[in-house]
Amino acid sequence: MRNDTRASSEATSARSALPAPGAGRPDTTTLHAISRRVLWLATAIVDAANRGRPDDTGMKIGGHQASSASMVDIMTALWFHELAATDRVSVKPHASPVLHAINYLLGDLDVSYLDTLRSFGGLQSYPSRTKDPDTVDYSTGSVGIGATAPLWGAISRRYVDGRFGGAGTGRQYALLGDAELDEGAIWEALRDPMVPGLGEVVWIVDVNRQSLDRVVAGNATDRLAGMFDAAGWQVVTLKYGRLLRELFARPGGDALRTRLDAMSNPEYQRLLRCAPGQLRERLPGTGPAREPVSRLIADLDDEELHTALRDLGGHDLGALLDAYASIDDTRPTAILAYTVKGHGLPTEGHPQNHSSLLTADQMRDLAACSGTDPGRPWELFPEGSAEAALCAAAAERLRRGEHEARRPPAVPEDFGRTPTGTGTTQQALGRTLLDLNRRAPETADRVVTVSPDVSSTTNLGGWINKAGVWSPTEGTDWFADDAETILHWRERPTGRHLELGIAETNLVGLLGELGATWSRWGQPLLPIGVLYDPFVNRALEPWSFGIYAGGQSILVGTPSGVTLAPEGGAHQSITTPSLGIEQPGCLSYEPAFVLDTEWCLLAALGQLGRPAGSSAYLRLSTRPVDQTLAAVPDDPAARERRRRQVVAGAYTLRRHQAPPEVTLAAVGAMVPEALGAADRLAGLGIGADVVCVTSPDLLFRALQARRGLGQGPHGILDRVFPAERAAPLVTVLDGHPHTLAFLATVNNVPVTTLGVTRFGQAGALKDVYRHHGIGTDDIVAAALDLVD
Repeated sequence: MRNDTRASSEATSARSALPAPGAGRPDTTTLHAISRRVLWLATAIVDAANRGRPDDTGMKIGGHQASSASMVDIMTALWFHELAATDRVSVKPHASPVLHAINYLLGDLDVSYLDTLRSFGGLQSYPSRTKDPDTVDYSTGSVGIGATAPLWGAISRRYVDGRFGGAGTGRQYALLGDAELDEGAIWEALRDPMVPGLGEVVWIVDVNRQSLDRVVAGNATDRLAGMFDAAGWQVVTLKYGRLLRELFARPGGDALRTRLDAMSNPEYQRLLRCAPGQLRERLPGTGPAREPVSRLIADLDDEELHTALRDLGGHDLGALLDAYASIDDTRPTAILAYTVKGHGLPTEGHPQNHSSLLTADQMRDLAACSGTDPGRPWELFPEGSAEAALCAAAAERLRRGEHEARRPPAVPEDFGRTPTGTGTTQQALGRTLLDLNRRAPETADRVVTVSPDVSSTTNLGGWINKAGVWSPTEGTDWFADDAETILHWRERPTGRHLELGIAETNLVGLLGELGATWSRWGQPLLPIGVLYDPFVNRALEPWSFGIYAGGQSILVGTPSGVTLAPEGGAHQSITTPSLGIEQPGCLSYEPAFVLDTEWCLLAALGQLGRPAGSSAYLRLSTRPVDQTLAAVPDDPAARERRRRQVVAGAYTLRRHQAPPEVTLAAVGAMVPEALGAADRLAGLGIGADVVCVTSPDLLFRALQARRGLGQGPHGILDRVFPAERAAPLVTVLDGHPHTLAFLATVNNVPVTTLGVTRFGQAGALKDVYRHHGIGTDDIVAAALDLVD
């Protein structure tokens, strides 16, 4: 996506048509009073969690009073003047008490929750869309993810509004700490070609120059500003507040500014901890600025000097309002707002104030400064006051209408075709999407695919040729008349594929937001993200966080495992099968055949875009497999029985006439080896059942449910592993062997688990399988040992 000035101008026009954010500029005295009350409430919320409720465990509750304090003025100016109802805000994790304090003043949070931070069923440790009782636009808590989420939210909103309508307009804000900018995923996101055109995105960086453990030694803000500027962003820097700027205009002011600009972060922070006499001695320094700075500050009393030193741009409400007014909505904006960590608290500027808590005496002093009675900590502003009126006006302005929830269209269960010849499960992905487009166009219209520059190598080419590539404007396909071009890159607003750069964290970030449109705007999408399976681990954290935040999507990892033999160990995934079992909010499949893949993908699509829905992970292979080995029944009833078992987690692919002496359970690409082993065992007079496991995840859930440790059906266990046919068990998969070890407990039988426990090797498939001990010979040997 190129810079889209037309779309940005439309966003600007739509915003100007909304009721003006904050009817006129608010009186800064009133705004300051609200800011002081927000500071008190945020600090008291943490205090109540740690001192206000009984706890006999001795465990620290925790909270972040200092990290909250540095954001108070930034957030007060934003919520009580600038925000529109259509805007969305991602709040830095450690400022969650500030968000709850503001929501309380706006009438969006009941008073009963204010003393429940970090309690069971109470306010969450970090903002959560799905768990907090008040309005939270983005779940945050993992460094960097909350910052980039509004980028993907902006793209998702544009996609939904352009294709289906109803998503409206609005800015996408991210409030983040400067230490979060150490996270590499942030800069990966800024470099993506889609991002420079997102004029509705605004990042406000809390430049408090402290991390968790220390004061950051270097002053890299100018370099950060240059990086944002180079990425095509508007940059607004708020370094000094009004009081300091007025001092700079006096005789000696230039010397003071030069001194402060050159000062290291640790030295500045140390000055914040100085008594007045120490401050007057240390602030002028030892260089040529000493004399003019000394004369300048000699005219200030102790209180004026104390206040001026802390007067940074991120605490100047007027400067913040000016900065918000300067956003031009034609490109992303970064506001770098200098602050003091712990501003307004006794702990301000201390290098170890990150998790420190105010004492009872300090809380009483803060209450006095905030005009609050500590005996009535949650008291609102008196009715009829200017502060109450501003809160009421903001609450009315930010009131959001309800979006009518649209049910996702029905997903077919079976297209009725039985594949023949050879095929791969990866090929089945693209084929199923094309069939869906033909057989159920209304459903396919909701499908949106995403990949990080691997579309052609993951068999999405046919789908892209049919569905097109999404872009807010029509693009020119310069290779449309090239007869040798197979993949046609047609960019248009009706496209259903989004291509990102080679950054898996960006892909799953976008995937999570596309998967949340059903709950944001009532428009369900069926998003599918495709990436190489070895890189699922790289993408797992942000994808997991997207699921936690309510995003429902399908992640396809392909090609997978040591079956990708010629690629060598760097591209051979080992741990991903068990990740499918362990990831909450997600079901996982690893089908062996083309038809199994179709059924599993359709079942996964049917779980998306609904309140009780689920994400899914499919692990697919590039290994060509003879499809007749699937032995799909011809009888319609038997075929449907097979389909139900496939999507439930397993089916018996071969059943010995008599009770078996051994059972072979195989997953995905290893099923041909299991069938070959069964044939050889039969030649030795040993009967074997072969079970094709399509989802270790669902079988484990079934086992837990049968034992009363979970909810859900468990009949699949009796159908595939009936007690009367219980026999020693050999399990095999192209991944870590512990993934299937639990199957032995279904009937409490001896088991040998075969799989991959070492980094892979390049080579022919049979050599690689032999190296890892998962080939046909190894399965036969394991079975013989168990039977013997």
